Amino acid sequence: MNLKTYFENTRGTGIISTADSNGRVNSAVYARPHVFDDCTIAHIMRDRVTRANLMSNPHASYLYIEEGSGYKGKRLYLTMIREEKNADIISDICKRCFVKELEIKDPRYLMVFRVEKERPLIGSD
Repeated sequence: MNLKTYFENTRGTGIISTADSNGRVNSAVYARPHVFDDCTIAHIMRDRVTRANLMSNPHASYLYIEEGSGYKGKRLYLTMIREEKNADIISDICKRCFVKELEIKDPRYLMVFRVEKERPLIGSD
């Protein structure tokens, strides 16, 4: 199953982990990623610690734990390849975001990643 189909059909909890240029680590809960046809993925972010870390160190990991019993999910190893600041593009992409109805006053950024490696939640590939 490709990532687009997987994330469209699988519910769960996602966590992005990043580190700054000094190696200080941060983890944050994030929704399922937006998966594009070119197999890149993206997350919409505000200007917080995760984005700041990506500005100095483009590497991240995304851990996704599927709903239900047991330990199923994915680990994605990522490299940020670009940032998009265009509010219209972000609004178009954010069709499933629950926050789109809310008044968000601070800017949002679309962080686009190349998936370097995909592994199961438990074990190796």
